[in-house]
Amino acid sequence: MSKSKNVRAEAAKCLLAVMDKGQSLSDVLPKSQLAVADKDGALLQEMCFGAIRYFPKYDAITNELLSKKLKGKQRVFHHLIIVGLYQLDNMRIPAHAAVAETVQAAVSLKAQGLKGLINACLRNFMRNQTKLEADIKNPVTDFSHPSWFIKRVQTAYPEQWQDILSNNLERAPMWLRVHTNNQSTDSFVEALKQNKMSFEQPLKNKNSILLSSPKPVESLPGFEQGAFTVQDAAAQQAGILLQPQDDESILDACAAPGGKTCHVLDVSNSNVVAADIDESRLARVEQNLERLNEQASLVCGDLSDAETLKEFGSFDRILLDAPCSATGVIRRHPDIKWLRRNDDIEQLALLQRQILDTLWQKLKPGGTLLYATCSILPEENKSQMRAFLQETSDAQLDPMNIEGLEETSDNPGWQILPGENNMDGFYYCRLKKQQ
Repeated sequence: MSKSKNVRAEAAKCLLAVMDKGQSLSDVLPKSQLAVADKDGALLQEMCFGAIRYFPKYDAITNELLSKKLKGKQRVFHHLIIVGLYQLDNMRIPAHAAVAETVQAAVSLKAQGLKGLINACLRNFMRNQTKLEADIKNPVTDFSHPSWFIKRVQTAYPEQWQDILSNNLERAPMWLRVHTNNQSTDSFVEALKQNKMSFEQPLKNKNSILLSSPKPVESLPGFEQGAFTVQDAAAQQAGILLQPQDDESILDACAAPGGKTCHVLDVSNSNVVAADIDESRLARVEQNLERLNEQASLVCGDLSDAETLKEFGSFDRILLDAPCSATGVIRRHPDIKWLRRNDDIEQLALLQRQILDTLWQKLKPGGTLLYATCSILPEENKSQMRAFLQETSDAQLDPMNIEGLEETSDNPGWQILPGENNMDGFYYCRLKKQQ
């Protein structure tokens, strides 16, 4: 692929693919990064993430600036204007350079004739920003989330809803988990210090390391040797709360990309089956296992179908990181806000329950199931667990003894909200199958 010089043109194409065609940013962005010079990869990422984070504001302003809407093949230029607005409003690029490069992108996108229009829109914004922002003001542009989601968060968290929405707009931090089978935490910390990398260990679990700023993994000491894995601190709780023991048979359900599988193998000498419905994502589990020098049996299949695991006996422990709305990781994946729909939530809750019911049959009496989602919505979390406990005669709550958390069958599990202790939004609930 020839290296395209114009980063703004690629950013506009990314926005078009995500916002108009419903593709995922994590699918689209890596392909676009291949098309720009290596040094511009981070700049492209910043423009895409930022423009998608604050999309309603810039989309509404673009509509104000245009006398008639850009449609069909010209839609990419609507998104190009949004990329220009984001730079002028949020980035440290000098205004003249941001305008000139964005106008030049029209040439890369083979529309020399639209240079004047794009230039006029961006200059108009610079002159009239305050008025334009006042004209488009509403809850969706103010909070930069879809109205259905704002309403759900207000209902679930009447005290904290504004904090949740503003934390979703922050840049995600980079957490590492030291893989102690390959390197001790002390020696890894020493290597970080020698490389003059600034970090903290703010949690009780010292294997969780928070970098002061994100870094390319290849630049960190010991990546190829499996010294660590990149994993948010909220996701790191799974391997601890599951309490895996040596020689147990453990199922990691919905395992991709494999961070939790590897964590279970790091803290126990157990026999792990890692299962996922998506073959390409299961390949990532395999890559992670290989790099960290761990072994697990891999299974590809639908976990709501009892046939998928029929060749395996029952398990001592099951970790179910259930398919969910991913509303706890919006700061990492800002496109989630726009790709999710209100009626997805009910469908996901039904699927979660089907998988739960199916996997519960594969759990030994006396065994433990840890239910997890990266969602903040009660329908997928507390309400889901409350109903399961009420309707499943041999299921009982196994409180996780989290400081400050009082668990009851009416208030089951631990809900982590986005930004709490710098973590992603996540939910855990531990269940015991009665003998």
